[in-house]
Amino acid sequence: MSDNWVQVMEEGAASYDLPAGLTEADLKQMYEGMIMIRAYDERALKLQRSGRIGFCVTSFGEEATQVGTAHALRPDDWVFPAYRQYGVPLYRGASMTKMAAHLFGNADDSAKGRQMPAHYTFDEHRFVSASSVIGSQIIHAVGCAMAIKYRKSDEVAVTYFGDGASSANDFHSSLNFAGVYKPPVLFFLVNNQYAISLPVEKQTGISELYKKAEGYGVHGIRVDGNDVIAVYKATREAAQRARDGKGATLLELFTYRVGAHSSSDDPTRYREKDETAEWKEKDPIERMKRYLQQLNIWTEEYEAEVWEQCRTKLSVAITKAEQIGDPPWESAFENVYAEMPSALEAQKQELLDRESGLELNNEGEFPL
Repeated sequence: MSDNWVQVMEEGAASYDLPAGLTEADLKQMYEGMIMIRAYDERALKLQRSGRIGFCVTSFGEEATQVGTAHALRPDDWVFPAYRQYGVPLYRGASMTKMAAHLFGNADDSAKGRQMPAHYTFDEHRFVSASSVIGSQIIHAVGCAMAIKYRKSDEVAVTYFGDGASSANDFHSSLNFAGVYKPPVLFFLVNNQYAISLPVEKQTGISELYKKAEGYGVHGIRVDGNDVIAVYKATREAAQRARDGKGATLLELFTYRVGAHSSSDDPTRYREKDETAEWKEKDPIERMKRYLQQLNIWTEEYEAEVWEQCRTKLSVAITKAEQIGDPPWESAFENVYAEMPSALEAQKQELLDRESGLELNNEGEFPL
């Protein structure tokens, strides 16, 4: 590995110490946060397979990239995610009921059922909605960071994207701009080694993706993305560097997507079983478990209690979400403009009249 490789939980290490700056409570919080994401994914996939929801995205094997970064950020930092970072608002305290509501796209969904599934958004946690357009959130994060710089405040803007997005135009435009203007932005390049079915070596000519930063004058490091403490440590240092006015950092979080790209994907068509089995041995939750065992923090009773609490919380939220109806028709017209235009108001009223069974005057040409 390169000199810029960040790792704390070395494979095969005989013993560990409590990391500097972290307490026993911090370590337990991160461990429990990863279990919550894993439990959420397991339940979401079961809901989809049983036909109770139509689609879901999971992040099996990538939990440390979400929890490690989230633990290092402040509540007032801005987050511009891809669609596999829903564990970040969950870790920041987002309502589980709201999370479940989004799975069903019901009336309690923050997006009112208008967004793609797995495109969570929580304005109260400064978690901006994801987009299906590859890499567009990278530019948005840089723009937000420029606003922070102009206002002379000390938040940071962060954005998450995959290895495939590092080959997209928006990535290059954003890195170039960040290299010139030095806004307080962190680029989390989650290298899970597959852009859906396309492996890294077939979509870019460089194997260590953090080195792409150098060409734009941006600081770059590579982090063991299955080591939650290393992710936390690297994020904390990069965030402080940004707050100190030293500009952007590209953090390549080297990990592996153990599951499918989405519930519509079959990874056995493009990956070997042996490869996936090898990475399952590097499971970030199991690594943290061994770490806690060596620090005499983990017990079987503690483990069982954490899983039980997570699954109970999920069951309560999902049961509640399934009882909530679809968004009302008029919600399609709301939260689009600060003040609804008269033409849209008329269309809304027409829809409501149709719903109430009133006779409508259909004379005249279609208003196109």
